[in-house]
Amino acid sequence: DATLFAYGIRQGGEDELEVHWRQVESGEELPDVLPRKRYRGISLLPDKSGFYYSLNDGKDQHHVFYHQMGTDPASDRKVWGDAFQTGDIIGGSLSEDGRYLLLTANHGWSHTELYVQDLQRGGAPRSVSGNRRANFSGSMGGGKLFVRTNWEAPHYRVFAVDPSDPEGEWKEIVKEDPAAVLTGMSLVGGKLFLNYLRDVRTEIKIVSASGEALGQLRLPALGTASTPSGEWSSNEAFYTFSSFHIPSTIYRYEVDSGAQDVWYQSPVEIDGDSIQVSQVRFPSKDGTEIPMFLVHKRGLKTDGSNPAYLTGYGGFNISRRPGFSAAALVWVESGGVYALPNLRGGGEFGEQWHRAGMLEKKQNVFDDFIAAAEWLIDRGYTSPRKLAIAGGSNGGLLVGAALTQRPDLFQAVICSVPLLDMVRYHQFLVASFWVPEYGSSEDPDQFRFLYEYSPYHRVKPGTDYPAVLFDTGDSDTRVSPLHARKMTALLQASQAGDRPVLLRYDTKGGHSGGTPTSKQIENLTDRFSFLYWQLGVLEGMQP
Repeated sequence: DATLFAYGIRQGGEDELEVHWRQVESGEELPDVLPRKRYRGISLLPDKSGFYYSLNDGKDQHHVFYHQMGTDPASDRKVWGDAFQTGDIIGGSLSEDGRYLLLTANHGWSHTELYVQDLQRGGAPRSVSGNRRANFSGSMGGGKLFVRTNWEAPHYRVFAVDPSDPEGEWKEIVKEDPAAVLTGMSLVGGKLFLNYLRDVRTEIKIVSASGEALGQLRLPALGTASTPSGEWSSNEAFYTFSSFHIPSTIYRYEVDSGAQDVWYQSPVEIDGDSIQVSQVRFPSKDGTEIPMFLVHKRGLKTDGSNPAYLTGYGGFNISRRPGFSAAALVWVESGGVYALPNLRGGGEFGEQWHRAGMLEKKQNVFDDFIAAAEWLIDRGYTSPRKLAIAGGSNGGLLVGAALTQRPDLFQAVICSVPLLDMVRYHQFLVASFWVPEYGSSEDPDQFRFLYEYSPYHRVKPGTDYPAVLFDTGDSDTRVSPLHARKMTALLQASQAGDRPVLLRYDTKGGHSGGTPTSKQIENLTDRFSFLYWQLGVLEGMQP
């Protein structure tokens, strides 16, 4: 009813946060403050008497708790999670009417268990997913539980399930689309909004509660739209759209009439007509076709003289889509080419695409990225002396592998908050959660492929390496900054060329988020100054 809101406070970019509540009208702070820890999901009961939340207790163990308003958080009741293992990620959310609690247990990024608990009738949570090993997520509306899953459908489909009898009949209401991945689902105005990724472009379809096709949302251009959000009983839905050259814009959509209008647009001045966005394809090492987005000014000459910025991710079932990027815009306005390939390991083409870039197949991701660089050079978009690569977190592992496997291919590298020692990564901070994605050196078979590509262990003394800027900080409580620190030292000692290997270390910097705008601008300025210097982008700045 818009009288309360919850917000989190993060210090220095660390993942831990405090959760606060405030009265909207009066601005009064409530005493219900959750102390600095790792939280996941806050779900308030309709009568505002309490809320559910998921907590990582600091020992790689998640649980769902219930907090009654006005009480000491130290007395919060643990309601679910004891049956699961260290490293499983637990979550919970309430249905709109507050009757049902939906509970999830993620065993890595390819297997999710789904449970439902009837808070009105009482009793223990009941399994929805059963023994099916796949990904499941659920949403409640109109007394039904709608389940999105890739069980026997790698591109996902939707079932309607009776929440009071989850082991009973499952009715398929949305079939799998073999040419598009169903990446998200929401329930608004008595209808289902389905967010598809077709050839790495967003499509949003609308169906009735029984699965009848009702049309498609009109999107303004090639880009990325969020899954519309709203309430089952409301006629209003809101979604965000952006593209490389279109700033984030929030649209309001009327479910009944289909009318939509701009609710808010970021005030960014862009000459969109001068920027060209295209999608190309290239073969990877094993012949697999990989799509890639290119952004540059119109009329670009493909004579090999352009500075190029190649970035990627390739992991954890995460899809890299054509959304607005300040970094891309700045680079293109400087006359450069911005390239974003959709590497294996992501979710762009379903679970098979994800599995083709995880565990023993992780090298496919690096091969895809290296093939993207070679394609850009072969097609005259850039040259090795003008090519920079950049990535963070799992993307930091990506560029770390690329620079150690093909140091001849790049002039400069930005390696941010990276994993680089893949033999010992799982021993630090929360990294044990990622063992289902990467594997563990404690398993002899997995040790072999981890050691084979581990960037730290691939460094060879006497090699002419690219210029490298490692970027991390003390407040990274997700990926330990030890990776960047020791890799900097080893690479400096091993560098045979004259290009610099630098460590940019922020004692208050974290992994992601929690950074004020002024600091974000400072960070981007430092990174691009390094690249401009090494690639000779600005007059008088020669590598």
